[in-house]
Amino acid sequence: MVGMGFVRSWDGLMAARWFLGVMEAGLFPGVNYYLSCWYKRNEFAVRAAIFFSAAALSGSFGGLLAAAIQGLDGTAGRPGWAWIFIIEGVITVAVGLASFWMVHDFPAEARFLSPDERARVLRRLHGDRQASAQHEDFQWKYLAQALADWKTYLGMVVYMGPLMPLYSFSLFLPSIIANMGFTTDASIVKNQLLSVPPYAGAAVLTVLAGWLSDRHQRRGLYNLCLAPLAVAGFSMLLATTRPGVQYAGTFLAALGIYPTIPITIAWVANNVEGVYKRGIVLGLVIGWGNLNGVVSSNIFFHAPRYAEGHATVIAYLVLCVWGGSLAMLLLLRRENRVRRAGGRDAAVEGLSQKDVDELGDMRPDFLYTT
Repeated sequence: MVGMGFVRSWDGLMAARWFLGVMEAGLFPGVNYYLSCWYKRNEFAVRAAIFFSAAALSGSFGGLLAAAIQGLDGTAGRPGWAWIFIIEGVITVAVGLASFWMVHDFPAEARFLSPDERARVLRRLHGDRQASAQHEDFQWKYLAQALADWKTYLGMVVYMGPLMPLYSFSLFLPSIIANMGFTTDASIVKNQLLSVPPYAGAAVLTVLAGWLSDRHQRRGLYNLCLAPLAVAGFSMLLATTRPGVQYAGTFLAALGIYPTIPITIAWVANNVEGVYKRGIVLGLVIGWGNLNGVVSSNIFFHAPRYAEGHATVIAYLVLCVWGGSLAMLLLLRRENRVRRAGGRDAAVEGLSQKDVDELGDMRPDFLYTT
């Protein structure tokens, strides 16, 4: 990121972007996996939401910070946009270095906890039937289990639903704001400030929805309710070129997109048991969702209407977020009914308790979060 502030050619920009992507790719799935190993299943969504709300807040405060940094234009011979990369990049490097001493992989290894505190955390996780409450060595079978689980692939479908629109939102919001008629040099700052409210509103609703989702132990229902908000917002963007209406549509779009992302991650994590299997599944789901950013950067043509782009986003929201969540909800509820009725009990007959525990979410007494 810092290097992008010093590029002088297209080749240099692409090289910096490549290294940025490689180094950043594991952060989001890694942090969510990390959180899933510390908290009970009914505590995870709000933690994931608080973490992800930083993405919405970065869009909010990022606009404010960028507006301030623009004043450095020409300093040391660098344009204002270059200073945005340099300053924000240096801050990130500092936080990254500090995290080396602050982050501990699992509760059993956390040096900042006393022995009693570690025991308390592990007891809570064990009561929630989580494998992170005990040591687990990597085995290739966990990869096979992740690849053979239908929830992995349906989770990928659901998660790609909000991710492509998320990237699209970040791409076209500056264009929509620019179309509102601010064309003077001073408007650069005003445009940056106008990008703040949609992100700020999304951050608040993301945390609120995560908390309510934990409280009610419902994931799919919240996705089904939130997705129509985003569809309404993008429909407003598609239906008119009036900047005021489009700007209002960005609020609904942000409110519908952002909360579904941590809720979907919590949903996937809640229903995959086993430290390594969960990590693999989260990596596959989040990695596939991120790949859909390729789509979002290649569908926006013919400004200011962007008909093709907005229509594609709506299709993602309807088919993947809403349709995928409905399918996941119904299938998990059906499986829970079968397990409660004893339909899977034969799978553990003659097995030791250790062998039963290693079945993870395939244990007959493991009930899925819907």
